[in-house]
Amino acid sequence: MSDQTKPKTNGIQGGIGASITVAVVFLIGWEWGPGFFNIPPYIIPPASSVYFEFFHAIEKENLFFHTGITLLETIAGFIIGSLMGMIIGYILGISPKAEFVFSPYILALQIAPKVAFAPLFVVWFGFTVYPKILVAVLIVFFPIMVNVLGAIRTVDPDMVNLARTFNATRWQIFKMIEFRDAMPPLFSGLRIGATLAIIGVAVGEMVGGSEGLGAVLIFGGGSGNTALTFVAIIMLTVVGILAYVAVVLVEKRVLHYLPRSEFNSI
Repeated sequence: MSDQTKPKTNGIQGGIGASITVAVVFLIGWEWGPGFFNIPPYIIPPASSVYFEFFHAIEKENLFFHTGITLLETIAGFIIGSLMGMIIGYILGISPKAEFVFSPYILALQIAPKVAFAPLFVVWFGFTVYPKILVAVLIVFFPIMVNVLGAIRTVDPDMVNLARTFNATRWQIFKMIEFRDAMPPLFSGLRIGATLAIIGVAVGEMVGGSEGLGAVLIFGGGSGNTALTFVAIIMLTVVGILAYVAVVLVEKRVLHYLPRSEFNSI
């Protein structure tokens, strides 16, 4: 092992060790902290109660079934919202006039609270998967559109003009110049969208639905089962992490030519 590799390996191992230490300290505080401060279990249950409730939910509450429903809805909302953000962001990026006309309405849609749309979608589409997916689409759409729009606007105009002097078509300019320049900002938006999609789905499930982790969350809170509520929150977090990690893995394959820092897990 070279001298340059040893410090890098030691740094990674030290970071992993520190992360595990933080997790252990957190679990210890969660297990004994509520009892030490006389916090009743129905407010903050100890970690062991949540642990046992997890296996009980698997057996009695079909936890994995609800997790699968939420995962599929998250994937659908993320993909649809991402595609819409990319397409509209690109159109607005190449057309300042279109941006001037449509930007106020897109901004108004973004400013409007997404939670307020969930009951409306339930009225329109009933207690189906569509309200959950639509709320996720609304949340995912804007950050990706803004990133793509900004990337297209910052494309080097000299490169575009040079391509045109060689009689490059609109498609060739997009494929060779605009697409490549937009990839890093696009993946930054996709990372944000992956973490927001699960929020939209959970809100939709909480407002109108009997399936999914959002419904489990409402059931746990309504029945006073705080441990089940914590289980649902943890599983929602796991689904969000899976979506985020999937984006990161794709990004590493696509943008493999970009330099990476030593600590690049996030």
